Amino acid sequence: MMNLLEESIIYATVLYQGKVRKFTGVPFILHPMEVAQILSTMTDDQEILAAGILHDILEETDGTLAEIEQRFGKRVALIVASESENDYPGKDKATTWKRRKEESLKVLKNSTDIGVQMLWLADKLANMRSLAGIYSEMGEELWKLFHQTDPEEHCWYYSSVAEIVELQLNKTGAFKELIKHINFVWPGTFDREKARYKKYKEVSIDGCKLLGRGAKGDVYRYDDELIVKVYNSNNTYHDVEQEIALSRKAFVLGIPTAISFGIVSVGKQYGAMYELVEADTVSKYIAGNPGRVDVYAKMMAELGRLIHSTEVKAEYNFPDYNERIIGYVKRGVAYESEMLAAGCTRLLDTIPKTNTLVHGDFHTGNVFLQSGELKLVDMDRISTGHPIVELSGLYYFYVVLGENDPSVVEDFMGFSYETAKRFYDSFLRYYLDTEDEDRLSEVTEKASFICYIRMIHNIHKKSKLTPQDREIIRKCMDKLAKLTRKLKTLDF
Repeated sequence: MMNLLEESIIYATVLYQGKVRKFTGVPFILHPMEVAQILSTMTDDQEILAAGILHDILEETDGTLAEIEQRFGKRVALIVASESENDYPGKDKATTWKRRKEESLKVLKNSTDIGVQMLWLADKLANMRSLAGIYSEMGEELWKLFHQTDPEEHCWYYSSVAEIVELQLNKTGAFKELIKHINFVWPGTFDREKARYKKYKEVSIDGCKLLGRGAKGDVYRYDDELIVKVYNSNNTYHDVEQEIALSRKAFVLGIPTAISFGIVSVGKQYGAMYELVEADTVSKYIAGNPGRVDVYAKMMAELGRLIHSTEVKAEYNFPDYNERIIGYVKRGVAYESEMLAAGCTRLLDTIPKTNTLVHGDFHTGNVFLQSGELKLVDMDRISTGHPIVELSGLYYFYVVLGENDPSVVEDFMGFSYETAKRFYDSFLRYYLDTEDEDRLSEVTEKASFICYIRMIHNIHKKSKLTPQDREIIRKCMDKLAKLTRKLKTLDF
C-alpha cells in the first residue's frame, strides 16, 4: 500500500506531465521533488512532505483544492493553499504582483502550522538556488524576464519570507542557505551572522500580569524590575531589532523612552525586555481613577508637544510618516475607488514636510508612568511628520474605533468609551492650548480624514470581509468623499 508521499508524487507527475520550468526548461516535476527533498532535511512529517510535492498544483495545473483535500487530507490542502496566490483574472500580472505577494505573506505570517513555514522556506530556497545560478550568468539582465522587473521588489519579497520564518527555523540548514543566496544576489541584505546558528534566551510569561495591549504586541510585568513586550506572531526579528534601534535614536534626542536591553523568545514569538521599576501604563491609571482623566490628558499633551518640537537631522534616517499614510490609501481606499484614492492623495500632499518627530502610535497604552514621569515603550513607528498625523491617531484610538462598537475601545484601552472621548477632548484642548470650539472642530475634522483612510486599510488587511466590514467601509468612503470636497488643506 502506498504512503501519502508516494501517492502525492504519482498524482503530481501525472498533472505536471509535459510542463517545464520557466527559464530553465527542465521538467516541472523536478521543482516539487527538490522542495520535498529540502523539507526532508527539516521533518519526516508525511503531510508536510506531500504538501511540498503538491504546492504548485493549484497555480500550474487544473488540479483543485477540493481534490487535494479529498485525496490527501485537510491539513495537506491547507498547507498547499498557503502558497497559492490570488489569481485576479483579467488583470495584468505585473500590476497585481505586489498585491499578490503582500496577501500571500499575510497568510504566512498568520499561520500557526509549522508545516506552512517549512513549505515556504523550502520553496523559496529552491527558487533562490535557481535564481542565484541564472543571476551568476546574466547579472541584472535577469530581471527583464519577470513580470516584476524591479530587483528590489524581489529582494523585499524573499527577505520578508526569511524574516517571518526566522524564529522557528533559523537553526535549519535550509534557512542558512536561503540567507546566503539572498546575500549573493542582493549583497548586504542580511548580516552574515544570520547564516549561523543562533539561540535566543527563552522566557515564559506564565502567571505574568498583562499591563497593556497594542497593535504590535502585549506588555507584561515579568518581575518587580522588568517588563517584557511580546510581539504578535506576524512580527519578525527585523521588526523588533528596528524598533529597538529607533528607540535608541529617540532617547539620544531627548525623548523619554525605555530602552530594551535584549531580544528574547517567548514561545513561538519574539519579545523585548525593558527595565521599568514600579511602572504601569497611563491606561491603567485612567482605568483606576477615571475622575483624573484630565490630569493624564494634560501630561500626555505635554509629552506630545515635546515629541513634535524635536527636530532631527537627515542622517538620523527616520522614516517619513506621510509615506505610511499613502500606503494606507494604496492598500485600502484604492481597492474601492481609484478616483477617490487620487483625491485622498492630493489632500495628503498638502501636509507640510517637516523634520520634527511624531511617535506614530501615541496612546495611553504605550506610555508608562514611573515615579511621576512618562516613558514611551512602543517606538516602532516613530518617524518625521506633521502633528496632524499624530492627532489623527489619537482620534482613531479614542473615538473612531468605537463609533460602530464602543466595546472595541473599551477592550483596547481598559476604560469606558465615554472616558476615552473625554480623554481625547481634554488632550486636544491642552495640546492646542485653546477653548475655541471652532478651532477644535477644525483640527478634529482634518484628523478624522486620516482616520477613515486608516480604518479602510485595516479592514482590508483581513483575508475575508464580512457584510459588517463592507458596511463600515461604505460609511468611511462616504465620509472621505465629503471631506475631500470640503477640505483644502490638512495643515493647521
